[in-house]
Amino acid sequence: MQWTTEYFGDKSGVYLAVLEEIYADIRNAEIRLHLADRDPVDAMRELVAFTWNYFIEHPEFLSLLGTENLHRARHLKTSKKIRELHSPLVGIITILLERGVKAKVFREGVDPVQLYIDIASLGFFYMSNRFTLSTIFGRDLGRPEALAERGSHIEEVVLGYLRP
Repeated sequence: MQWTTEYFGDKSGVYLAVLEEIYADIRNAEIRLHLADRDPVDAMRELVAFTWNYFIEHPEFLSLLGTENLHRARHLKTSKKIRELHSPLVGIITILLERGVKAKVFREGVDPVQLYIDIASLGFFYMSNRFTLSTIFGRDLGRPEALAERGSHIEEVVLGYLRP
């Protein structure tokens, strides 16, 4: 898609369109995983792995989110579709949590929004701070092995939290 001010009105309109597009891309990719049809533990593990790998493969997504947060979501607050983009994700997580509780593999009382924030946070913080953390801890946290180790760690943290 060609992003022009003629179509979107001004630079803010173009920027908002880019933000909506990047959110739509990740949400549509999540929907294509068909998680609600799968075993709750396997599906949750897949969601965690997908989110982590998406962050690795799409650094532009993290950069735009970081920039928009610096602006206190000024542009995103004007979006008419951002909430509807996230409703399917919350719905899928809710279904997985309910099915997991029923199967006695997940504990009760988990808020699906808080859970997704946890999943995203565990990856976002690492990726957005890997250069400073690498320097502080004397490790190259961007190495493929370090990224794989972090992905496994995130899965275990989330699944450990969900256990009854």
